Amino acid sequence: MPSSTTPTRRSVADRPQGPARIRRRSVLGGAALLGAGTLTGCGIPSAYVAEDRRSAPDRSESDKRLAFSNWTQYIDTDDAGGRPTLDAFVERTGIEVTYTEDINDNDEFFGKISPVLTQGAAPGRDLMVISDWMAGRYVSLGWVQAMDRANLPNVAANLDPQLADPAFDPGRRRSVPWQSGITGIAYNRKALGREIRSTADLWAPDLKGRVTLFAGLDEALGLLMLSQGADIARFGDDDARKAMDLVQKVVDSGHVRRFTGNDYTSDLASGAALACQAYSGDAVQLTAENPDIEFVVPEEGGELWAESLMIPNRAAHKRNAELLIDYYYQPEVAAELAAFVQYICPVPAAREVLAASGDKEKAELAENPLVFPTEEMRARLHTMRDVTSAERPELHKVWGRITGV
Repeated sequence: MPSSTTPTRRSVADRPQGPARIRRRSVLGGAALLGAGTLTGCGIPSAYVAEDRRSAPDRSESDKRLAFSNWTQYIDTDDAGGRPTLDAFVERTGIEVTYTEDINDNDEFFGKISPVLTQGAAPGRDLMVISDWMAGRYVSLGWVQAMDRANLPNVAANLDPQLADPAFDPGRRRSVPWQSGITGIAYNRKALGREIRSTADLWAPDLKGRVTLFAGLDEALGLLMLSQGADIARFGDDDARKAMDLVQKVVDSGHVRRFTGNDYTSDLASGAALACQAYSGDAVQLTAENPDIEFVVPEEGGELWAESLMIPNRAAHKRNAELLIDYYYQPEVAAELAAFVQYICPVPAAREVLAASGDKEKAELAENPLVFPTEEMRARLHTMRDVTSAERPELHKVWGRITGV
């Protein structure tokens, strides 16, 4: 889902620069994604891989290795260039991990790996982190393997229940969240001079020309449909069209400054925009740099999403990959990762670990609702179902006409 600043991995005052969650979320239209739709015919994917053709002989027992593909700056690092949690896994298990930051956006990675998975060839990796809206494509095409739940006791015990049963992968048989976040609204309360409580507040006259929306259909649509009372876990074509009709109306009136990728953060920071669709992960840094900027989950609801670990077909070290997944679901390990990455932690029990750590910054992080949402906030979070291959071409056509993307 262009680069922006990321939440600090060490302290609020010393935040490294690089791609934030928005890089992972903001995929605009996407030829590769639309290509997924072209792989279908009469509702049956031509590139679909049947269950009995997904596995390869597992070499985990004799070959203590695994290859892990992830996004940049999405794991804890230290000043020496090490990755403390990953290094500890290697030391504990003897499994050597080839860790590669080779995922730059969902479409690009889909385009890179799809020829291999379509042909049933070895993918050269055992584990990858994919945004849930794109992960649905992999599941529907049969390109990822079901995990052995017996190898995932920590996941069973500690996975956030609110992330446990997405529409694209009921019961999380083929995916396990790596990190999570919220799509809501960020705004400059001091400059605006009032609160924003609802998405409808974005359309007030005093915000004309000072609002930005996400350019990506998958990024923008959920929050807009929620504002109109839709159940985004089960939305229909009428819900999507109603939301897009609203956007067309505010675009025609000049109310929307522009549609953005990751650069919404610079618009908000500079004052060019006073309010925008935003991600909770970016809000950590935005508010640290300017306390006048606030992030809000609208009264009618915000969108909860995740980026998930998946094991591709023909992976050569499936059990080793499952052991690593389960390792990160130990509360102590999840807490260390959360303290660095500062997205929503998919292991709620990590909050108590941070609170009891004796470290002031970690204890404060344990109380941050953008890392560990409160129950009141959770009640307003909803997970959007995937846009299907059949729906996607027409919705993209309409959305592209509105946004000019």
